[in-house]
Amino acid sequence: MKTIATIEARMNSSRLPGKVMLPILGKPALQLLVERLQRAKTLDGIVIATTTHPADAVIERLAAKLGVGCYRGSEEDVLERVLLAAQSAQADVIVEITGDCPLLDPDMVDAVVKCRCDEKHDYVSNCLKRPLPLGLAVQAFATSVLAEVNTLTQDPADHEHVSLYIYEHPERYKIHALIMEEAEKHSDIRVTLDTADDYALIMAIFEALYPQNPAFTFNDVAAFCRRNPELLEINKHIAQKRAR
Repeated sequence: MKTIATIEARMNSSRLPGKVMLPILGKPALQLLVERLQRAKTLDGIVIATTTHPADAVIERLAAKLGVGCYRGSEEDVLERVLLAAQSAQADVIVEITGDCPLLDPDMVDAVVKCRCDEKHDYVSNCLKRPLPLGLAVQAFATSVLAEVNTLTQDPADHEHVSLYIYEHPERYKIHALIMEEAEKHSDIRVTLDTADDYALIMAIFEALYPQNPAFTFNDVAAFCRRNPELLEINKHIAQKRAR
């Protein structure tokens, strides 16, 4: 079974355009996410799923520089884009990642993938039922499942939010919510890159932790934020968008 992480990334994000290429310690945020994913032991590869919009050529160039795959597809139909990106890499299993998670923990990726494999679930997520810090979401499912979903629904919400149809239909798919109790204790920490304030917090975290240990974990992030609680005030006010 070939397990591939797909990263949804584009330059024309509505809240913070160009966010995936914003510099952090001299590297684009997307590069730091790729670095972290490359530490996951369960992945056989990474493919960035970007769009055919001319602005996203910079993402394709970064993928080439980093030696990871890149597929350019529909700007609106994210489900189809991720599916075709996974198929371009001959993936049997998709680990769906969004490009706004530069602090994603590779150990969490491994836990989700291992759970899906060992327990033979159709879909496993670490953020399905209980609160997790925003920016740590990992979802794993068979490429064949997403291919089926692509034929079953034409709802724009399903095609914008790739795995939405899967976890909203537990009568059809075997779904499992992987509980990560230690991370849930820090569900008030927001480390998704969606606004300028998010960027400020994420930069502060990388500047404090990365130079000493590029492989720092989310436990390190949480400990740093608890020692510096004023940092959490930076993006505390931001409301997250909902899928529906």
